[in-house]
Order: sequence, then structure tokens, then C-alpha cells
Amino acid sequence: MKHSLRTGFCFGLTSGIITTVGLMVGLYSSTNSKMVVIGGILTIAVADAFSDALGIHIAEESKHNGAKEVWESTIVTFFTKFFIALAFIIPVIYLDLATAIVVSAVCGMLALCLLSFLIARSKKEKPALIILEHLFIACIVVVTAYYLGSWISCRFV
Repeated sequence: MKHSLRTGFCFGLTSGIITTVGLMVGLYSSTNSKMVVIGGILTIAVADAFSDALGIHIAEESKHNGAKEVWESTIVTFFTKFFIALAFIIPVIYLDLATAIVVSAVCGMLALCLLSFLIARSKKEKPALIILEHLFIACIVVVTAYYLGSWISCRFV
């Protein structure tokens, strides 16, 4: 896969999983509202996908990459982040909210493990260390979001 496409895909997938699951967990623990969680997912799918795409665009330009590579990374980042974030709506629509949050977190972490495994294999490195590193960071985000949401719920509701 071309470097520009891989960059956009890996960034969009990782950001789509971690940002969306973190937001879902935080909103769930603060509101316990399906409507609020769906609204958050839709907001992430649009606003954060554009934001991440612009971030990749500027980062790739700063590396003095050609215009074609910059735009490939930008477009792939946007669509990957957009569709990954939107995918998390499916369990929220069809399951009760608590179950949907768990299913989303587990599916997101499994997808992150698979991506980490593929990255490690392409670099000829030991997958376990890379998988653990990425999962550790993702778990910090999710746990922090949960406790922040709980704190907000106790403090302001």
C-alpha cells in the first residue's frame, strides 16, 4: 500500500476508534442517554474527521511531500475516520446503551489489536509489544473518559 494511503488509513482508523469510544464512554457515564451518545458519534464523525484530515494535510505538507500524496492522505484520513466513527452507531441503535458501550469498546480494541499486529508484522517486529503499547494508550483514554464523565455526572447533574 502506498505510504500516503497507509498514513491516512492508520491515522483515521486509530483516531476513529479511540476518539469515538472515548467519547461514547464519557457521554454514557455522564448522561446515560442514547440520544446524547448518538449525537456525540455523529459530531465526531463529521467535525473530528474534518479536523483530523486537516491535521494530516498540514503534517504531510510540513514533510514537503508532493501535493498528490498530501491529498491522498487527507482524503483517506477523512473517510476512514468518518466511516469508523459512524460504525459505532450500529450497536447503540440496536442494543441497550450499556451493552452497546461494551460491544463498541471491545470491537474497537480488537480492531486496534489487528491494526497493531499488521503494523508490527510489516516492520518485522514482535507484535505483542506493539499491541500492548497501543492498547495501553487506548485504555488510558477510555478509563479517563469514563471517570471524567462520572465526575461530571456527580458534580453537575
